[in-house]
Amino acid sequence: MSVPARLISGGVAVLITAGVAAAQEWPTRPIRVISPFAAGSASDTTGRVVLDQVQQIIGQAVVVEVRPGAGGTLGFAQVAKADPDGYTFVTSSSSMATESVLHRKLPYDPVRDFIPVAMFGTQPNVLVTSTQSGFRTLADLIAAAKAKPGTLTFASAGIGSSSHMAAERFRLAAGIDVRHVPFRETGITEVMAGRIDYYFLPIAAAASALGSGKLTVLTVSSKTRAPLLPDVPTIVEAGYPDAQFRFWVGLSAPAKTPRPIVDKMHDATEQALALPALREKLAKLGVSPETMSVEEFGKFFHDDLAATVQLAKDANIQPID
Repeated sequence: MSVPARLISGGVAVLITAGVAAAQEWPTRPIRVISPFAAGSASDTTGRVVLDQVQQIIGQAVVVEVRPGAGGTLGFAQVAKADPDGYTFVTSSSSMATESVLHRKLPYDPVRDFIPVAMFGTQPNVLVTSTQSGFRTLADLIAAAKAKPGTLTFASAGIGSSSHMAAERFRLAAGIDVRHVPFRETGITEVMAGRIDYYFLPIAAAASALGSGKLTVLTVSSKTRAPLLPDVPTIVEAGYPDAQFRFWVGLSAPAKTPRPIVDKMHDATEQALALPALREKLAKLGVSPETMSVEEFGKFFHDDLAATVQLAKDANIQPID
């Protein structure tokens, strides 16, 4: 039996009205944000600091759940498959782009399965070396690398990590032949001991080690100097603008999350980032707050994804599975 068109259109109208009403009332219960990397990681720490303030603005608890594993893909996959009702989000970051080049097949599509909701901020990487190395400037390190091709080594937190990608961007820009040595946890220790020549890691991850007296910071991977390290020259000042690298952290939602809810969460985040107290907390982490519209953040993510794919090709970074 056929259904009258007027009943079909009426039913759709009821569903739309109900969806709009639900978005207007949102949020009516706690919101869950999946953190796809380990507690204490750069994305997890930045996300917690911002979301702690966001929950006060929206009037509902924001519960951060750590779901690490498989380079973040487990957490991203969980959110991609979650109900798009505005009660599940994910702490997104530069890693969303790198995972797309490290795996031939992902359990989600980083573009189609997510809506970029709000940017939290960016932070540069810092190039550190042991005080025993004798390198006092970036030029010293580059000269040593060119004098003995293939002998200098650099650490990373793993293939495709921000420390790896930043170092590869620098390697290509400087035109040097160096060896990559990935680590899980001990990379910074190996550099301090002088067993690895240098490490290009996020400034927040390096912060605790910088006061050890065993490291020399040669450069930061940004255009402007880092407030935490005002005396350290940037990679652009050193003459390598193509080596710029910013690790970013933001918030994304399942693709079909209603736009009114996305806008509410975005606006709450923008309000939080405007607060001096929050900006001060982020500054201590080496994070610079970034404000973008939903559309601007979406374009930023797509551009970052394209740039990461190109970097992987240029650096011959092969998928790990």
